[in-house]
Amino acid sequence: MRIDVVSDIACPWCAIGVNALERALEQLGDTTDVEVHFQPFELNPDMPPEGLGLTAYLTSRVGMSPGQVEASHDMLRERGRTVGFNFGERSMIWNTFDAHRLLYWADEEGPADAQRRLKLALLQAYHGEGRNPGAEDVLLECAVKAGLNEARAREVLEQGLFTQAVRDAEEQWMQKGVRAVPTMIINQTQALQGVQPVAVLEKLLRTELAAKG
Repeated sequence: MRIDVVSDIACPWCAIGVNALERALEQLGDTTDVEVHFQPFELNPDMPPEGLGLTAYLTSRVGMSPGQVEASHDMLRERGRTVGFNFGERSMIWNTFDAHRLLYWADEEGPADAQRRLKLALLQAYHGEGRNPGAEDVLLECAVKAGLNEARAREVLEQGLFTQAVRDAEEQWMQKGVRAVPTMIINQTQALQGVQPVAVLEKLLRTELAAKG
């Protein structure tokens, strides 16, 4: 079974959705027949490298009041705890394109499961620790944690490798109708948009695996 997860590092609901999938896969036990591929999507493709203050961004771009922003953070923390993810303090929002390039490389060239480990490390760095997922030092640290080659990761980042491949992939998912994240596509046919409860994901995955026999 193949699961494509279209998501962005900057998206807090993606952090919850990815960890919900992790918990569901844990419930399945042996997941050797499950392939998870993380696909690129940018919520803020025009975000400058220096980033923007998160509260200011949400009030000016989304129209949320400071009180609504804080209430949203509280809700995210609670939802995160239900899937084993602890949100930290995030004061900034940054450009994530280089993170997507590194994730694409990990899927193309890395060892088995390296892309998944890198995705989890990046989500933890940003949503858990408030660090810049577009900064080279953070990206390289996460790559090493994921078991990837640091020298090759640096080469990917500094030489702009996989830039067009990521742009093409983003466009392809948009053409397939993905307009919001997280979106999970099961076996390239069944799409689940938004955060799904762990129990719902587990039941669906068991059904799909049984159907594949």
